[in-house]
Amino acid sequence: MSGRDGLNQTIITELILQGFGDVQDLCIVLFLLFLVIYILTMAGNILNVGLVVANTSLHTPMYFFLANLSCLETFYMSTILPKILASIPTGDKAISIPGCIAQFYFFAALVVTECGLLAMMSYDRYIAICKPLHYATLMNDRLCLIMAAGSWMNGFLSMSVMIYMMTRLTFCGSNEIEHFFCDFTPIATIACNGSHEFELTGFIFSVIFILPSVLLTLASYSFIVTNILRIPSATGRQKSSSTCSSHLLVVTIYYGTLIIVYVLPNTDNMRKLNKVFSSFYTFLTPLLNPLIYSLRNREVKEALRKCVGKLFMV
Repeated sequence: MSGRDGLNQTIITELILQGFGDVQDLCIVLFLLFLVIYILTMAGNILNVGLVVANTSLHTPMYFFLANLSCLETFYMSTILPKILASIPTGDKAISIPGCIAQFYFFAALVVTECGLLAMMSYDRYIAICKPLHYATLMNDRLCLIMAAGSWMNGFLSMSVMIYMMTRLTFCGSNEIEHFFCDFTPIATIACNGSHEFELTGFIFSVIFILPSVLLTLASYSFIVTNILRIPSATGRQKSSSTCSSHLLVVTIYYGTLIIVYVLPNTDNMRKLNKVFSSFYTFLTPLLNPLIYSLRNREVKEALRKCVGKLFMV
């Protein structure tokens, strides 16, 4: 098999995830840190889904989308963190080619799905704040179900094509991935055949399936901010912005770090920095989402109080 430089090279069947480098001295600390993050994220998001399902008072469009987001975050974290937790104490950083492809597929599909759900949530808040009299009509159950299902289908169907392109890549020479999971850029970097088509397809799909969600999110929050600034009373402005400010914070962190990782040049220095930024949208936002989006809300706190009260009464 010819590599990029035209020399015969052995085709590799196993990849090495470099992760966070040689961390033998900090392996216990890192293991405990990631374990706590994983447990808290899973517990917070599962609790959020359970509260929304069990309490009829939370059967509203906003909490419907939040439950979808929490469900997504549990899958999202389970795609990346278990492999990291297994590799830190054992030192085994190897991952098979099929395993890498599967990890990339679920990660990328969930990223596209999350972008869609964030766009739907921002649109929901736009209707609630800017068109409150039409909210019940516009955000009906059927539309919400279609929007959520469309986000999930958009993510998994679109990435099926990317996975087909990835199966056509040939890996030879170096089998080391300078990342802690199988991501788009590190995979394309070590491929010796078909990487240009893979990168071009990734760019086209980002424009088609992710950019519209980003633009809808930005447009919705722009209209929301403009509408809030027009409210004459300070109390009214504070009430309207209380929910959206926290939502906007998470969206900014998520999209900001995604843009930094996938837009900035793929240099040696940036690869190390990209791992830091990648940890924001892979670990930080799934951990913060249930806290910022749900558990700070009065309705969710009340639902949680009722559930805890019923448990102690049994």
